[in-house]
Amino acid sequence: MKFLLLGPLSIRLNAREVHVSAPRQRVVMAALLLNANRVISVDRIAEYVWDGAPPPSAAATVRTYVMRLRQSLGEIASARILTRAPGYLLELGEHESDLGQFTARRRRAAELAGRGDLAGSAAELAEALALWREEPLADIPSQTLRDVEGRYLQELRLQTMELRFDAELALLRHAEIVPELVRLVRRHPLREALVGKLMLALFRSGRQSEALDLYRRTRVLLVEQLGAEPGAELREVHRRILSAHDRPRTPAPPRERPAPARAASPAAAWARRPVPAQLPSVPLPLSARSGELVRLRHFLTTGSMPAGTVATAVVTGRGGVGKSALALHAAHAVRGSAVDGQLYADLGGAGRPLTARTVLPRFLADLGVPRDGIPEEESERESLYRSLTSGRRLLVVLDNASGGAQVRPLIPGSGGSRLLVTSGRRLAELEGARTLRLGPLDEAGSLELLGGIIGPDRVDAEPQAARTLLTACAGLPLAIRIAGTRLLERPHWSIGHLARRLTEAPRPLDELRAGDLGVRPRLDADHAGLRRPGPGGVDPAEVFTALGAADLSWVSRCRVAVMFGCSEEQAEEALDALVEANLLGAPTGDRYPLDALLRAYARERAQAAALRRHDAPFMRAG
Repeated sequence: MKFLLLGPLSIRLNAREVHVSAPRQRVVMAALLLNANRVISVDRIAEYVWDGAPPPSAAATVRTYVMRLRQSLGEIASARILTRAPGYLLELGEHESDLGQFTARRRRAAELAGRGDLAGSAAELAEALALWREEPLADIPSQTLRDVEGRYLQELRLQTMELRFDAELALLRHAEIVPELVRLVRRHPLREALVGKLMLALFRSGRQSEALDLYRRTRVLLVEQLGAEPGAELREVHRRILSAHDRPRTPAPPRERPAPARAASPAAAWARRPVPAQLPSVPLPLSARSGELVRLRHFLTTGSMPAGTVATAVVTGRGGVGKSALALHAAHAVRGSAVDGQLYADLGGAGRPLTARTVLPRFLADLGVPRDGIPEEESERESLYRSLTSGRRLLVVLDNASGGAQVRPLIPGSGGSRLLVTSGRRLAELEGARTLRLGPLDEAGSLELLGGIIGPDRVDAEPQAARTLLTACAGLPLAIRIAGTRLLERPHWSIGHLARRLTEAPRPLDELRAGDLGVRPRLDADHAGLRRPGPGGVDPAEVFTALGAADLSWVSRCRVAVMFGCSEEQAEEALDALVEANLLGAPTGDRYPLDALLRAYARERAQAAALRRHDAPFMRAG
């Protein structure tokens, strides 16, 4: 059984080819293949089938398409399409699709390069690229699918080509790759990485004038079409050629050719350095987050940045909403393009923040700097870090950042690296960063998460109680995981029993604790991060306490202005500070909502404040 996607869609069962002729069924098949071994929701499939404008009957129609697709595939292959709320999952082994084989060979190539076997790495990359037949998804009638996944696949192919060219240049095979590079640069004249490799290959082949002419032509194109000068990497190649620093080379005779591990080029030197792989493991991804995962993965693998900048993505949202899980899923999905490795650090959040002074020595050691070679001066450490990471393809993941000042010293040097940050704040001070804000899960996503923990049969047996429980959890993945863990540890509890405990308890957050996990500490951290008001302003913490005392499910500027005797502008400033701290929902019109968890926490703060006021006279008297 083989599913082919790196070209026209093709399904081969033994010696027989199964043809899926219906256009929309082909879209469904391609969507399942691109998300192999992951649940893809019916809603996401509908977005692809109807190009972002599904009709009201889309869900039922998608189910019909899946049924017909199963019939077309036959009994053996159709058994691989599993129904998994809120959609479907296609089970495939790594070698049962050309895309899976491609990914496996890229991974093997990175491992070989890490061990210094550049020849083996180049061979694996060549085998991976040989799996491509034509443009993928060209025969799939979905512009949305081509825009999201097709561009991702094409970028992945180009990056793989660039990795192979790097290995071939390190092995002194410059003359052999010139024809292929010429063809690619004609197709992608503004892709500076390819232009730089062709310039270097031409120069090393004794064709210096052609290399310099290519730079001049590329510079004119960049200025005319993009209004930008060539980037730092391309300028550096040009400088080296002008100074003849990288002198033309001729391959040695076969018996004298240097061994791959001894190749003297910079690429070979990097291959011998440590390749960190520090990404923690994560639970299975949620189909409810598939859209956000696609967008984050797309940004991390496509596009180029202006010279001197690093592509940066920030995933933000309230504590426990799943920022770290989503970021790590995206990081694992794109780690094949980070051929120089992945660095990871938990920065501790607002409660126990780590500074760059603590993190940088570990990063430098992981990049191959001996411990006794790490500078004492913080500015020197930052300079060394930027130098080591400049021009490399690293993925740096910084989890639980509390502010931009904590992140800036850990931004890698300019080049092909990517930076992925999670934070409870938007980190608008990080110039040029793309921000993805995560909200709570919807009902379908919440049911999927709970069912994944305690089993779908248990959820199906008590559907109404499950919905009541999830409403009390306000769609917060952390709260749902804790509730599911408690039910898993207590099989004699019904879902309804825990739902009643949550809805009837005077302090519901006491019920949302399991081991070292709890919702209250996350809310405490958000509350501790509240910014203080300016002169004459209203304290957001006092506003939050007042909301708890009144047990409000929503509030407006006008009501806060009346409660505190201030202007509506001052009230809005305090409410916006609560939104920024994730202690209040973003407003709809002039209504700022509080979900069940925030209301419970606000009541706790109000009760604690009332107790302090009650105890104050006795403390003074004592």
